[in-house]
Amino acid sequence: MDNLLSIVTFLPLLGAVILAVFLRGDDEAAQRNAKWVAFWATLATFLFSIFILTEFDPSNTGFQLVEERDWLLGLQYKMGVDGISVLFVMLTTFLMPLVIMSCWNVQHRVKEYMIAFLILETLMLGVFMALDLVLFYLFFEAGLIPMFLIIGIWGGKNRIYASFKFFLYTFLGSVLMLVAMVAMFADAGTTDIPALLRHEFGSETFTLLGVQIFGGMQMLLFLAFFASFAVKMPMWPVHTWLPDAHVQAPTAGSVVLAAILLKMGGYGFLRFSLPMFPVASDLMAPFILWISAIAIVYTSLVALMQTDMKKLIAYSSVAHMGYVTMGIFAVNQQGIDGAIFQMISHGFISGALFLCVGVIYDRMHTREIDAYGGLVNRMPAYALIFMLFTMANVGLPGTSGFVGEFLTLVGVFQANTWVALVAATGVILSAAYALWLYRRVVMGDLIKESLKSITDMTRRERAIFAPLVIMTLLLGIYPSLVLDIIGPSVKALIGQYDIAVATYQAATQIAAN
Repeated sequence: MDNLLSIVTFLPLLGAVILAVFLRGDDEAAQRNAKWVAFWATLATFLFSIFILTEFDPSNTGFQLVEERDWLLGLQYKMGVDGISVLFVMLTTFLMPLVIMSCWNVQHRVKEYMIAFLILETLMLGVFMALDLVLFYLFFEAGLIPMFLIIGIWGGKNRIYASFKFFLYTFLGSVLMLVAMVAMFADAGTTDIPALLRHEFGSETFTLLGVQIFGGMQMLLFLAFFASFAVKMPMWPVHTWLPDAHVQAPTAGSVVLAAILLKMGGYGFLRFSLPMFPVASDLMAPFILWISAIAIVYTSLVALMQTDMKKLIAYSSVAHMGYVTMGIFAVNQQGIDGAIFQMISHGFISGALFLCVGVIYDRMHTREIDAYGGLVNRMPAYALIFMLFTMANVGLPGTSGFVGEFLTLVGVFQANTWVALVAATGVILSAAYALWLYRRVVMGDLIKESLKSITDMTRRERAIFAPLVIMTLLLGIYPSLVLDIIGPSVKALIGQYDIAVATYQAATQIAAN
């Protein structure tokens, strides 16, 4: 099918245009129609994206289904997927219909709310498919705007503060990336990502303002991209915007933020940092491994102190992203396989955990842990679902959470035993905060009067969780579904990286002698 990637990318935008142009009024019927249009647009996008997977050949490590045409002002419109990006496309299209289903209780400016999510889906898909620097940057930055509006308009009491903090942190990091992109164009003469992957950026040490820059131009470019991707993931210590954004965002906003938007940072490291700046990545790897391990322990301890359910899960997300950066910068097959698997798995698990919070928030309008207790007596189905995803978040064998963490730790152990040892304590701490949360909210006697009339999950809510349960268990039992697709591309990436690093080390050795 020609233009398949463009169809998948812009179908949600078409749904947003239909809503904006043809839907009038704000009565109950108009609100219901807005939700249905958004749902069918996201479902159609998912169905079309299945064709991407069926036409994708995992043994081909290059970019596939490539679309290329001239764009305005001489810029290039180029889209494509490889083994690293195709599953992020599938994750996005899979989750968005479930996100729209979770918005069914929204009653304030429903049309605009749905338009924001549809535009956001197009921009997120564009990030994972863009094969041109300018196109990537436009998608990457434009995604801030709908999320800024979702938090700022439909968020909680401190939504304005949280939305501006989210925007400023992520935007300021990306300004440095834009400067680096201009430098890359000046050096390579192209913004074509496949061409840039073949281009060798300078790695000769030079002195800048009296400071020796090891890794040369590569190091400066790496640091500029690192500033953007580290904030996006987010890595400690630039993670402080995330808990605020999660707490203030509506449930659907939190799901998209945790399940998809955070993955753009990890994807950026794999698409740009490792293959384009291998020497700088190698020089910075020990530092990144250690701050990732510290992040896992620190944010897990902070999660133990939280009184708000969303904040606890938000700090849990930062800890799990620590495993991702560790796996990526271990730069071996198990580490990177584990990092990508962890990102895909975390998309299902963290999204489900935020939806679990949303289910009881819709009924009680509070996220304070102390407001709950004994829900198993009134909500047995909810208690079962919440338990499954709590255990998956901890990394229970048989769930997708275990595979990602295990592979990552195996990869990191090969790279640095001490880092792996520190990071492994995060597994124990995650069990502590996750089980503590579950016990406080679900277990025990139903004492609080306000909870005695609470109702169990509706059919719509069960329908939202069913696909997430299936994927979490399926990937836990049969991880080859993911590993077979990403494996060849990861192997090719590591091979090119190792050659570049070995060449640099040999040249450095000769110069020293």
